[in-house]
Amino acid sequence: MIHETVVTTCSADGTPHVAPMGARFERGNVVLMPFTPSTTYDNIMASGCAVMNFTTDVRVFAGCVTGRRSWPTLPASTMPCVRLAGSLAHAELRLVDASGDPGRPVLTLRRVAEATHAPFTGFNRAQAAVIEAAVLVSRLHLLPREKIETEMAWLTIAIEKTAGPAEREAWQWLTAAVAAFYSHSDTPNERACVREPT
Repeated sequence: MIHETVVTTCSADGTPHVAPMGARFERGNVVLMPFTPSTTYDNIMASGCAVMNFTTDVRVFAGCVTGRRSWPTLPASTMPCVRLAGSLAHAELRLVDASGDPGRPVLTLRRVAEATHAPFTGFNRAQAAVIEAAVLVSRLHLLPREKIETEMAWLTIAIEKTAGPAEREAWQWLTAAVAAFYSHSDTPNERACVREPT
């Protein structure tokens, strides 16, 4: 099972980096598989740590895949890293193994500290739709246009029926990113890709 989380890391000079990332839980460890090259991978390999954040603010997911990566953070309690200031809970992680394909390595991290900051009351349908759309936007350069447009149309139903102001703002960012991507020439070297390395 893959859990949709937000991973925060820091560069050698302490600059925070925020990236949505699917995580697997295996025998008490957390497994991340970042694509390379990516800032998340570089930061984890350099520092040996990361923080996994759990949040229902789906603007973070949508924002990160549309170039909005500046989110408030706080220092982690035990690792030279940061956590999202608005996270409901977070787990501080230490790298214990790196293996697998160089293009998408498998990073195994051990939880060294955890904290809950607010109760989780569940996702509504619009929040889930924003997360799904954020995944699609991160793959605009990989998936056929027909699939993207079909999926976005289906997800719009949940937005129209259940979204609040935060979800509508996130949805606007995502639909604008899709429109901008397809407004460019189909020539590969002229097409703008909104996905940034995670």
